[in-house]
Amino acid sequence: MKLDNIISERVNKTIYRDGDKCIKLFHEGASKADVLNEALNQARVEETALNIPKIHEVTMVDKCWVIVFEFIEGKTLRELIDENPKKTQEYIDMMIDLQLKMHSQRCPLLTKLRDKMLRKIDQTDFDLTIKYELQTHLNGMPRHNKVCHGDFRASNIIVTPKDELYILDWSHATQGNASGDVARTYLLYLLANQKDFGEYYINKFCEKTNTPRKYIDKWIRIVAASQSVKGNPEELDFLTRIVDVVEWE
Repeated sequence: MKLDNIISERVNKTIYRDGDKCIKLFHEGASKADVLNEALNQARVEETALNIPKIHEVTMVDKCWVIVFEFIEGKTLRELIDENPKKTQEYIDMMIDLQLKMHSQRCPLLTKLRDKMLRKIDQTDFDLTIKYELQTHLNGMPRHNKVCHGDFRASNIIVTPKDELYILDWSHATQGNASGDVARTYLLYLLANQKDFGEYYINKFCEKTNTPRKYIDKWIRIVAASQSVKGNPEELDFLTRIVDVVEWE
């Protein structure tokens, strides 16, 4: 295992390429449970019809947890958007079609989205009244069992030279209501200060699926609350304003 070709660096992990393998090395102190859960999620989703990198092994290197995947040759959809900004809407359409394919899959052993959101709400710093309102609101949502990614964005999609699409990073995967997954992607656009693209994305998704916009909007406060648990101070004020909106209809 060679760790000399860095392809990506994040706050708590470094990703390397070693020939036909992609090595995700979690920095020392990373949660063993989180690492193994990510690997388990990915292994479970491998059994669906989706294109995702296959896991080769989970191991340790110098007290650091490592997941070894197959390396997928290509560019991320984010890179293609940056290279061809005039085609952004076309790429977003491509992303939506892939998300719809993902939502058509079933993976019954994944954690339920509702259960995860209930735990996240309980972990927030909001007062008990707001937590109760959020949890009551969540419990009233229709219960589905669609595969949801939880971090579906252009940087997590690889386009191969043969125009095949692969979805990366299944650490947040759940099964549940697809509108919760769409609300998460929309929120990611807002947090990236890309509201125009976010509006195009969510409106196009609703058009393609004949889903009322208000149905997805009902999830925005829930996913904003769950995002606040990450404790990013640059996001907190914005997320709090979303959660504090009184009207739930």
